[in-house]
Amino acid sequence: MFRRRKKATRISQLSEFFWPTAGFRRSSKYVGYRLARLKGSPYSLAAGFAFGAAVSFTPLLGFHFILAALFAWIFRASILASALGTAVGNPWTFPFIWTMLYKVGRWMLGDDPHHKAFPDASLTTFFEGLWAGNWNNVSHIFFEVIHPMLLASLPISIIVWIIFFYPLRALIRRFQEKRAQLILKAKERKSNRRFKRGKKIGVIEK
Repeated sequence: MFRRRKKATRISQLSEFFWPTAGFRRSSKYVGYRLARLKGSPYSLAAGFAFGAAVSFTPLLGFHFILAALFAWIFRASILASALGTAVGNPWTFPFIWTMLYKVGRWMLGDDPHHKAFPDASLTTFFEGLWAGNWNNVSHIFFEVIHPMLLASLPISIIVWIIFFYPLRALIRRFQEKRAQLILKAKERKSNRRFKRGKKIGVIEK
């Protein structure tokens, strides 16, 4: 249903990931349409998408799909919708999300929110330290960067879930009700056409 007519190359897929050719507004509408077309109740779809969006506001990059699916499974929400929800976290939004998490986390710890970590305090350095067994760097980066971000992600993820869940549930319910009405009208028109055809056949036979 949603497949391309012409298969995209790997280069075009990569460029599409960083800059959607349809535009971000049309892309968001497309995601919303796909969400509403999924099977499930308004609660299931809205909650699933909200879980995907919420886990995007955590520094646990690489685990967003797993975490979203896990929360969706626990709360009986749509796992497919949770996968769509993780699209909220992307190369364009992550810099803003991580900056916000870091500053809010620093504020929650009572530190200066504009405090800058040492230059090598990055996730790359963190994982390199894990691989090399440099535990001093690992522990320093964890408490300097990751710990504040994790702390801030707890309340922010809850707020994000609420912001997405309630409007989406109302929109999906409205969409499903309209679709049900259209299907009912189509069935009525079809049955009316059959009735008229049967009536004409009966008149001809007489």
